[in-house]
Amino acid sequence: TPNPSHLETVAALVEGICRAKVDDKYKDYSKVLPIIIHGDGAIAGQGIAYEVAQMMTLDGYKTGGTVHIVVNNQVSFTTNYMDARSSTYCTDVAKVTESPVMHVNADDAEAVVHAIHFAADFRAKFGKDVYIDLLGYRKYGHNEGDEPRFTQPNLYKTISKHPNPREIYKDKLLKDNVTSNDVIAKMETEFKALLDKDFDASKEIEKNVMDVFMADDWTNYPIGKRGAVQEPVDTKYDLEKLKELAVKMSTLPADKKFLNKITRLFENRLKAIEGNSLDWALGEWLAYATLLVEGHNVRISGEDVERGTFSHRHAVVKTEDTEEEYIPLRQVSESRFDVFNSHLSEYGVLGFDYGYPMASPNTLTIWEAQFGDFVNGAQIIVDQYLAAAEEKWKIQDGLVMLLPHGSEGQGAEHSSARLERFLTLCANENMVVANITSPANYFHLLRRQLKWSFRKPLIVMSPKSLLRHPKVVSPLEDFANGGFQPVLDDPSADPSKVEKLVLCSGKLYFELLAKKEELNAENIALVRFEQLYPLQTDAIEAIFEKYSNRKELVWAQEEPENMGAWSYILRNFRETGINVIAPVPSGAPAPGSHKMFEKNQNAVINRVFDRNDAPVKRPVTA
Repeated sequence: TPNPSHLETVAALVEGICRAKVDDKYKDYSKVLPIIIHGDGAIAGQGIAYEVAQMMTLDGYKTGGTVHIVVNNQVSFTTNYMDARSSTYCTDVAKVTESPVMHVNADDAEAVVHAIHFAADFRAKFGKDVYIDLLGYRKYGHNEGDEPRFTQPNLYKTISKHPNPREIYKDKLLKDNVTSNDVIAKMETEFKALLDKDFDASKEIEKNVMDVFMADDWTNYPIGKRGAVQEPVDTKYDLEKLKELAVKMSTLPADKKFLNKITRLFENRLKAIEGNSLDWALGEWLAYATLLVEGHNVRISGEDVERGTFSHRHAVVKTEDTEEEYIPLRQVSESRFDVFNSHLSEYGVLGFDYGYPMASPNTLTIWEAQFGDFVNGAQIIVDQYLAAAEEKWKIQDGLVMLLPHGSEGQGAEHSSARLERFLTLCANENMVVANITSPANYFHLLRRQLKWSFRKPLIVMSPKSLLRHPKVVSPLEDFANGGFQPVLDDPSADPSKVEKLVLCSGKLYFELLAKKEELNAENIALVRFEQLYPLQTDAIEAIFEKYSNRKELVWAQEEPENMGAWSYILRNFRETGINVIAPVPSGAPAPGSHKMFEKNQNAVINRVFDRNDAPVKRPVTA
């Protein structure tokens, strides 16, 4: 597996890749064997090793056991092992899952082979993890240019006089009369000739070619050409079939007794379908259902995703008496629909779920954070893989990340998914970043992920209070027709009357819309950027042309000026004279005081409409 310098990170990806192979192809854990190679300092010091270990028997993450091989050099870069851990052994994380550990002298070649055989046999029989602590040394320090005697002079005096494993094993074979010097000399000559041949051949290569990782799985998914992400994609679905699916997945079986609240919730969904006014949850479900019917698979993973952090999804419901699970989306198709509550891990689980679509491009794979800022704990996966893997290794990945985002008066925690960080990482169409305000647009966005002939990561600043906002609904016709709209124009604006063009994204739009309707402000047009990266330049230019009589161009956001999308918007529109309306720069993404939150929101809205109205009482939501 392509492996960045961040130690242990790749372990989670290996597990995700292997699980995808089991789910898609083999249906049998014994057909795939994950092998993860660790360093002694890394497995003892990196927290993700524990997160991955805890996956061993979890329904959504198990792979039938993993063989962990620890290359124990007794030195972490320059740190002595006594400074690298408090535990006796570097492999003591294995105690968490009661997995066996073999401490093996790396100089004993036959003992190493025996340990590997035992590990494979144990894993095959018991389906559990097994660890091999390969106790050795590093001949030349951290790399060939390093000077290890600076920090371990006595150790490296001993190492410099110590015979290497090949010589030790050679002497043993000769002593036991297993072979002769002539045979060994011939083997050494042949092996050196092989190395020299390949080395000489490498000198003739004028341009290196990088092979596609797991090429067989990606035969039908060539890397997208520049601009492909901005081309329209057909995500429509037959209207009558949509309604049929909506009713089917919203109808609970009559022979099972569910909680009254669940029964009412599903009855209300049926009423919404009949009234042709579908909310966020129904829009999301329809995206999954239509993809399942079309032969794709869907996997959703993360903390509390079965119900949803904000109790909106209810992808798994339980009977009141026996707690039997009922999964409505498994009733619409033979395709695989999996939804798993994860353990309380972001770094490890996001790595697993990034690895999964590397081996299963036909699966809509979704990782949802409990709150958007929880992704902070998994930043290494974002930086090393999600943003850079296509450029570094030609790796495509269609992972969808749902990050609940928005200031709801809850305080500094859980208000921001750090949109600014993702926009800073965007370049060369390496990912898609969206902030959606319409159930139908969300439906088309999710369907587009698998309708593309290539794969890109999708980052969604997903809603909280908008999940139940009375205006965040869509008729079935919007799902059946059209496609994803990266930019949503102001449907009520008269271009001849518009003096101020306000660009925004996310839930702030609905607060601005309420004020516009209250004031009947015909001089202002509110335009939403549903897709922030890549910007749909032709649609934006059409908007600018439509409102060419404007006197002002503004970007409005509820995040502090130094956060959110503003720096990115300025970088892309600096020649337009665009200005920003936002709370003042801050070290925290939102104020801790609810009154200050109301003051900030009110100030943004007042500045958009050139008013000085008193703050409106806003309830704490989401």
